[in-house]
Amino acid sequence: MKYICYLFLLLPVLAVAQPDKKMNAEIDSLFQSYFKSGEPGGSVLLVKDNKVSYQKGFGIADITTKQPITSKTLFNVGSISKTFVAYGILKLASESKLSLDDDMYKYFPDFKKKSNAKQVKLYHLLTHTSGIPDSRPVKDQHDFYLTAKDEENFAPLKQTKALQFDPGTKYKYSNPAFNGLALVIEKVTGKKWQDYINEIIFKPAGMSTSTITDGPHPQTGVSHAYIKNKNGFFEELDYGEEPTFAAAGNGGVWSSVEELWKYEQAIQQHIFLDSERINKSRTVYPFPEWKDSIPNRLGLSWFLTTEMGLSMTGHTGSQGGFISDYCWLPEKKFFYVLLCNIPKPIKEIRSKIFTLLQQHNWLDNQSE
Repeated sequence: MKYICYLFLLLPVLAVAQPDKKMNAEIDSLFQSYFKSGEPGGSVLLVKDNKVSYQKGFGIADITTKQPITSKTLFNVGSISKTFVAYGILKLASESKLSLDDDMYKYFPDFKKKSNAKQVKLYHLLTHTSGIPDSRPVKDQHDFYLTAKDEENFAPLKQTKALQFDPGTKYKYSNPAFNGLALVIEKVTGKKWQDYINEIIFKPAGMSTSTITDGPHPQTGVSHAYIKNKNGFFEELDYGEEPTFAAAGNGGVWSSVEELWKYEQAIQQHIFLDSERINKSRTVYPFPEWKDSIPNRLGLSWFLTTEMGLSMTGHTGSQGGFISDYCWLPEKKFFYVLLCNIPKPIKEIRSKIFTLLQQHNWLDNQSE
């Protein structure tokens, strides 16, 4: 019952403020240039000042059933899933059940080289700065990795003989790091991390249809992902075709554009985590010994960048034929999310939609 109370007291009604007809038509035209009727496509949602201004689906969720994509269609969100794992870790830290300064040896005493495990802390995994190489033999063991879950995907990292760099000095994106973090949640809570995230985030945020892969992907109620082969035919590319797809900590969340907006609201309103830790997750994590040529732009799983000169907090996702884009521009109180079940140039699309909105001065206008 407490979750229901949170929803009614803290989450605003899903208000819709429509842009003018001309701009609406231009937005339609832009997305229709990327998504064709009767083909796999995508779903998009735009929010300004806490009001949904545009939401629409393009194309089909399944080439067999021809079910159309809507703003409620569930997609695999790929690496956006990492933000959920990160908040699971932060929630446990807020309850003093773990510390971000805990080292890997505390949770994985079977690391082949103890000194490596002692050097790497939880915050290094959360920021892709651990230095642990991704040593998974995915190409050589293709069939094994079609069904390998978090444990199997993290296991090769425990055999690491040498780190690629000193932890906290450089950036190297790591999928299996988040498989490891998901396992940490399980070790601390004594329950599946999927169930824990459902309990602490999905339910209080009102994400009633969102789910997380646990072995096979959900059998019903979700879209399938595709690629187009050289002969022009669509081939399915998700669970059963794409290696590591069953590993959930790095990319196992399934959600819709509508429910990702509920997620963003819950983050901003501190519904499942206090403001101090939410702000910490979206602030560049301090690394005084940074030596990378790439500037440090890392929060705790979030990427803190700029778009058109504006500060942006976001994350992209790509897994199998799914690709996604999640963006929050705090200065403009603008939220944008695009979920696709076929590979599309999401950064190009983002740039075009943001430019269009800027041309109409829409990002500066206040919703009534």
